[in-house]
Amino acid sequence: MSTLTTVAGRPVITAWSAVSSYGIGRAAFAEGLRERRATVAGLGPEHGETPDGTGCVVPGFDIRTVLGKKGTRSMDRVTGLTVTAVGALLEEGDRNRAVGTGEGAAFALGTTTGSAQSMMDFTRDSLTGEQPFFVDPARFPNTVMNCAAGQSAIWYQLKGPNATIAGGRTAGLHALNYSRRLLASGRARTVLCGAAEEFSPARAWLERRSGNEGEDTAEPLGEGCAMLLVEPRDPDDPAQPVLAELLAVELGVVLDGDVRPALVSCLRSALRRAGVDADRVTAVARSGAPGPEGRAEAEAVTEVLGAAGHADLTPTGLIGDTGAAAAAFQAAALLSYAADRPGNEPGRVGVITSVDRTGTVGCALLGLR
Repeated sequence: MSTLTTVAGRPVITAWSAVSSYGIGRAAFAEGLRERRATVAGLGPEHGETPDGTGCVVPGFDIRTVLGKKGTRSMDRVTGLTVTAVGALLEEGDRNRAVGTGEGAAFALGTTTGSAQSMMDFTRDSLTGEQPFFVDPARFPNTVMNCAAGQSAIWYQLKGPNATIAGGRTAGLHALNYSRRLLASGRARTVLCGAAEEFSPARAWLERRSGNEGEDTAEPLGEGCAMLLVEPRDPDDPAQPVLAELLAVELGVVLDGDVRPALVSCLRSALRRAGVDADRVTAVARSGAPGPEGRAEAEAVTEVLGAAGHADLTPTGLIGDTGAAAAAFQAAALLSYAADRPGNEPGRVGVITSVDRTGTVGCALLGLR
């Protein structure tokens, strides 16, 4: 097996962090995956009324306890999760803060709708109050899809381009592709790239009523945020901590409801673009979507990569259906896997695949270090 050649200027991932149902930080996430520990649990009254009363939530997550009282009075859960994940990444070593903040630091966040709970709560207040305008104006920003990204930029002085990209389960791949384009065009020096999703009664009921109802393959809902620090490969910087190289990102749409050929096309295109043979793939992390989309995803991976020969790192069965955050958590799973096996398999490649019932599919190839 030949060793992958790192291309100067090609994006690399140099740091990552996560806030998940395993806890806060990359160490908690990596340890949970290593132990293959499932996190589904019964929910307390603080999580509201949900269809089945279970979920995979960040344990004991209280925004004001984690982030402090200043600036958090009206912060909603998805924003709190995002700000916490960004902080966990930037606070891990002086280099991360030095290169990940300031004028050249961009931010790209994947989402589904932002916070469905905030939208519904604000709308309910306007309908049930004595007057429609008797609402808390401090909570209005939470109803906007890019609230979490904007708050993160304010908290950590991210002064470059700031983008929120909606895409359901594929949102993390869209954010990764957008990050690649920002770096290639010189619009940013580094990009904090990730995706976030909150657990809430609103999301739980929307999922129950909007497709895949009754599917016995559906996982409990999860939540969290995973963030990657993405920057161009700098061969003149021997201290640059390259964890993985972004070899390719491919995105597609589903025609006539046929997910499998759409994802097969993406996978083959990504392998061709990266110059990688299928037998170099050592690990795959699927989105694990429920219902027919998930089954088609698994079939497409088998068709292109074969049924054996690679580790299955799909995290959905452990941390739940994390919605828009899924692809970012899949990337984190690959990076955790590589860190546990440093240098044992030169030239190894990790694959992320994603499908969403809205008709989008995608994949990414990472050259693991």
